[in-house]
Amino acid sequence: MSKRTKAHLAVLAANFIFGANFSVVKYVTPSAIHPLALNVTRIFVTTVLFWIIFAFKPGRIKPTRAEVIRFIVCGAVGVAFNQLFFIKGMSLTTSIHAALLMLGTPIIITFIAALVLKEKLNFLKIAGLALGIGGAMNLILQKEASQTASDIIRGDIFVLLNAIFYGFYLVMVRPLMEKYTAFQVIRWIFTIGLFFILPFGWTEFVHTDWSILQPGHWAAVAFVVLGATFFSYLFNIYGVTILGASATGAYIYTQPVFAAIIAMVFMGEEFTLAKAVSALLIFTGVFMANYRSVKAGTLEE
Repeated sequence: MSKRTKAHLAVLAANFIFGANFSVVKYVTPSAIHPLALNVTRIFVTTVLFWIIFAFKPGRIKPTRAEVIRFIVCGAVGVAFNQLFFIKGMSLTTSIHAALLMLGTPIIITFIAALVLKEKLNFLKIAGLALGIGGAMNLILQKEASQTASDIIRGDIFVLLNAIFYGFYLVMVRPLMEKYTAFQVIRWIFTIGLFFILPFGWTEFVHTDWSILQPGHWAAVAFVVLGATFFSYLFNIYGVTILGASATGAYIYTQPVFAAIIAMVFMGEEFTLAKAVSALLIFTGVFMANYRSVKAGTLEE
């Protein structure tokens, strides 16, 4: 099996795990463990594992003062704040809602890049944003009763805020990824993010009664911590190294498919016509916002 084939399988596996993570988080929070306690657990364990790997494969970096500030910002928005909103939002909304809203991340990245990196906007990108917002609003404002969600509107808003923070992180981290290895960047971002998240989740973490967790709950926590955080990040790093960022990023479109199937089979959620319309609007918006045409051998914005 070639390296590229292995990389494609690794990235596909990462996105399958991310898709399954929506339902697994719903299963374990808030019924068995507080969302913020789960956040502290996943980030702490993942950070420790990254530093264990560093012990076997050391590699030091010497960032400039500006890069130190960028690392701190990335740790705050890319690990702490986005995960705080994601976990809390997932405890309130449904897996399918969250997965479809996260699909809008590429649109968010396009417009944050325009604001921060001064990348050009055109009619297609603006129209794509409008469609994506329309799809998201149609999804958020649906009056839906669900046994797995206690406050869908608030949960959807939190998940959308998570996507905005994550999109900002992906734009801010680009210069660091160009200078340092992906593993070096991720290790330090998780380390910094841990310090940001502790003040928010420490109380819930220390007051969690871990003795009441059933084997299924422990399996869910292990999946979120090891599968959906540590191994998925490693799989994506491997994909970026072999395939490049664009090819690896394209696999994000498989997440809502995996998430919807798993949520319907295991969580009893329904994929309605209204959700299909929202998905179509968001998919179309993502396509338009990221469309590149080829003329005279050059890529046009």
